[in-house]
Amino acid sequence: MMLTHPATTFAVGVWAGLAAWAGLAAAAQAAGPEPALVSAGTGTPFEVVDGDTLVLADGRQVRLVGIQAPKLPLGRAGFREWPLAREAKAALEALVGLSGVGLPGVGLPGQPKRLRLAYGGRRIDRHGRVLAHLFDDSGRWIQGGLLARGMARVYSFADNRARITDMLAVERRARAAKRGIWAHPHYRVISHIETGRFLDSFQLVEGTVLRGAQVRGRGYLNFGADWRRDFTIFISRRARKRFERAGLSPETYSGKRVRVRGWIKSYNGPMIEATHPEQIEVLER
Repeated sequence: MMLTHPATTFAVGVWAGLAAWAGLAAAAQAAGPEPALVSAGTGTPFEVVDGDTLVLADGRQVRLVGIQAPKLPLGRAGFREWPLAREAKAALEALVGLSGVGLPGVGLPGQPKRLRLAYGGRRIDRHGRVLAHLFDDSGRWIQGGLLARGMARVYSFADNRARITDMLAVERRARAAKRGIWAHPHYRVISHIETGRFLDSFQLVEGTVLRGAQVRGRGYLNFGADWRRDFTIFISRRARKRFERAGLSPETYSGKRVRVRGWIKSYNGPMIEATHPEQIEVLER
């Protein structure tokens, strides 16, 4: 099998993603403002740190909430750069007007855009970064632009769930078109059978739930007959209430083919903890 060179993949993804991003922006504007978002003012970008983080001219560091772009080392000892991390950073630079590339629909090179910030949940992370959705001065959604180009994947938290459904839809289209990271084997969706080889990493995992059950108030989605060794999705008592408010229980997933995203840990075999329903996508109903 012939693999596309990352630089070529990036270029194709950027141009192909423009139409998807424009369509998303138009749909969002037609639907009106997102009720779950709260205005956090405006700012001008000063520097892009990586594909999902930037610094504003007023000194605030903003983490684009809801997504995860390929990671750069950023001075961390022993940290290996993820594939397409530099391309993701370049994509964000282009979207906020800090790039010399000059792509149609994203502004002129070297002319930083005025950005609008909006909160969708928790507002500050433990590093002191602002957790925000970003929109440019024409209303285009920066998170959507990165996802449409395949330069990020959805990475959500229980305390910051606004627009996850929209983000998942954009990511799904980019993945189907094999844009950006979705053309690189490092980011492929893995089978639940493989999860033991990917401990301590963030992955998208697909498989069929053999049985969903509740034990002492906790939820378990088992993908094999041996719960001590096979892959499992764990739902804590606290998280289970979030699922219940969405009309879901562990038993809901029995026999369903699903896609789950999260960090794979080792606890009676490989396990992902699901803290909110959006982490689990049902692929067959």
